[in-house]
Amino acid sequence: MYNILICDDDRDIVSALDIYLTSEGYKTFPAYDGRQALKVMEENDIHLILMDIMMPNLDGIRATAKLRESYNVPIILLTAKSEDADKVLGLNIGADDYVTKPFNPMEVMARVKSQLRRYTTLGGRGGVVPEEDGTLKNGGIVMDDNAKLVTVDGEEVSLTPIEFNILNLFLRHPGQVFSTAQIYEQVWHDQAYGAENTVAVHIRHLREKIEIDPANPRYIKVVWGLGYKMEKI
Repeated sequence: MYNILICDDDRDIVSALDIYLTSEGYKTFPAYDGRQALKVMEENDIHLILMDIMMPNLDGIRATAKLRESYNVPIILLTAKSEDADKVLGLNIGADDYVTKPFNPMEVMARVKSQLRRYTTLGGRGGVVPEEDGTLKNGGIVMDDNAKLVTVDGEEVSLTPIEFNILNLFLRHPGQVFSTAQIYEQVWHDQAYGAENTVAVHIRHLREKIEIDPANPRYIKVVWGLGYKMEKI
């Protein structure tokens, strides 16, 4: 199942898109301004965003720019005909496509399916949705999320639950930089006060199990001053 964030300050539009998308088997998450959209992204595993341009508090252009600092999921702008300049700006700063209001539901569905297809089959812009059998892959790492098994170059490795969940997070978002606070909050499901050392220790142990040379890691890299990311292999 794919998770889609719908962000528009017009609640009727959010409701209409929810009806169309859920009827196609997608799970939707509503937001009514850019700030709410950022919060939804932090708390959920979202695969695609439908983003209005003109919204209070934080508009769609600034929200798109902010999202692109951390997330690689497809973003489709919802635009009015009078917003051509903003539409071009949105595409330039990282949006993937746009739909002009009033929109045809069939056009929205076609664009959503097209972007999800690119995102998954081509590796998208860095995100990964598990295959139907629950596996996640990157380079020589294969994770069976259903059986909770991990192999590296064909050899099974034994991970603790925390190590498994850290690796799962990275495999689902190759190329995305996570701060230590983000890793702690998503894996431990708690506030990240003074969590830097805890995260660093678990990542060091994880590297020792999945890297040929942990001192020169191939997969999990430090991004100095920002956090960690999994290199897309």
